[in-house]
Amino acid sequence: MLERNDKHGFTDFFLLSLEKNGLESLITQEHIDKFFLLTEHMLTVNEQFNLTAIREPSRVILLHYIDSLIGAHLFPEGASVIDVGAGAGFPTLPLAIVRPDLRITALDSTAKRVNYIGETAALLELKNITPLVGRAEEIAKDAAYREQFDCATARAVAALPVLSELCLPFVTLGGRFIAMKGRGGKEELAASQNAIQLLGGKEAALFDAPVLAPDGETFAHTTVVIEKIAKTAPKYPRAYGKIAKAPL
Repeated sequence: MLERNDKHGFTDFFLLSLEKNGLESLITQEHIDKFFLLTEHMLTVNEQFNLTAIREPSRVILLHYIDSLIGAHLFPEGASVIDVGAGAGFPTLPLAIVRPDLRITALDSTAKRVNYIGETAALLELKNITPLVGRAEEIAKDAAYREQFDCATARAVAALPVLSELCLPFVTLGGRFIAMKGRGGKEELAASQNAIQLLGGKEAALFDAPVLAPDGETFAHTTVVIEKIAKTAPKYPRAYGKIAKAPL
């Protein structure tokens, strides 16, 4: 177990975790410094209002940082990205640190969380994050955002049929929706085929790549990639109550 403020231990554990998951080429020492600062800041703010139930630094590394970075290579160079349901800033903040070429809009319905992401981006001197407060099903109807992004992403916010309706309307033709899921991603994808087709998408890839801890412990992680091959009909997304009650 890592203690807070132990930068040496944090660095060693982070490097071991990156190597275990084949991600070491993504990270520089400057990145590690930012991740350490992010951890200290997040856990301090977390004492005032609930950002995350994960409070132990080694678990933060594995379940927030590594989990957010496993699919980092799936975002095209220079892509515009919207993180739907950004919450405490995952995957927005880790992606922004290691992929400064990405232009990320962090969307969440809770102003307190969005303000936290904006303040944290400023603290970490990240210039590639735009915080946005709003409900996905409403923002996706706005012409300024609808089908304007190369990629949409979401991390375990809801079941994939629901996420598809919330996220695919943001994606431009030829773009992709990258869903970061835990256990059961394959089954969720199978249950989403109708929704994906109705929303203008096409299944492109499924990656079952669990997060590996240095001690051999594993945590389920599945990445689903859906390509946008047709425009989404104007009636989607529906009101959230309808989406949740009757998924496509």
